[in-house]
Amino acid sequence: MRSMKQMDTEDEAAAPDIPSPISADGEKHDERELSALHSTDPGSPSLSYDFSNVRLIPSPTSPFFRAGSRFHGTQQSERQVYEVQVEIKHVDMRESFLCGYLRIQGLTPDHPTLTTYFEGELIGSKYTFLTEHKDWGSTELVDHQHWTKFSAFSPYKKHSRKMNIQIPGWTQRDNIFMRWKEKFLVPDHRVRTLNGASFEGFYYICFNQKHGTINGIYFHAKSESRFQHLDLKHVPDRGCFAAREFR
Repeated sequence: MRSMKQMDTEDEAAAPDIPSPISADGEKHDERELSALHSTDPGSPSLSYDFSNVRLIPSPTSPFFRAGSRFHGTQQSERQVYEVQVEIKHVDMRESFLCGYLRIQGLTPDHPTLTTYFEGELIGSKYTFLTEHKDWGSTELVDHQHWTKFSAFSPYKKHSRKMNIQIPGWTQRDNIFMRWKEKFLVPDHRVRTLNGASFEGFYYICFNQKHGTINGIYFHAKSESRFQHLDLKHVPDRGCFAAREFR
């Protein structure tokens, strides 16, 4: 989200380090479990297609990257710094999708706090570094200019002139790249525009799975202010766990 005059884009101590994301062996183990669920042993009750294929959604590969995770930090636009909070509501690794709420403070005098609902595309096997949404105002050159601002993008630089590359084993890498697009204001989804603020652009995002940090750059085609930086850290939630359903 940006101010109409200038676009908006760290807080508590860094979150404690954690072990690297799960290994490929872990994925193979999960595959064997899923294969067992599909077996049709006549001596035991079979699971329905709906349960085995749809209800068992792959778990995220980082404890920081799940439904309920919260992040706090700032977004800087030139000399203006705004406080930002993000809460992830849903992550689906199979569909390379996530959604959540983004709250920014101090963007306009009339609206000291603004909350938007956003959806994200995870760059990997389904989505590439190339932004396919023409109405977002980006081009292949703009994508290249923004992705190369992230130091974590360096392994892909030799291919970066062709932004439609995919990332093999992307869920197991230290960094996951994403695009976040704000959809509407919360709680009134009917409000699409505000006097003095706009959320017509989108974020280029780099999420570190080991440390729970988010770095982003906000882009809006009509903004005079470029490379608005978003810096967020995971808010510790000791004692909270991701929801599980037992049937």
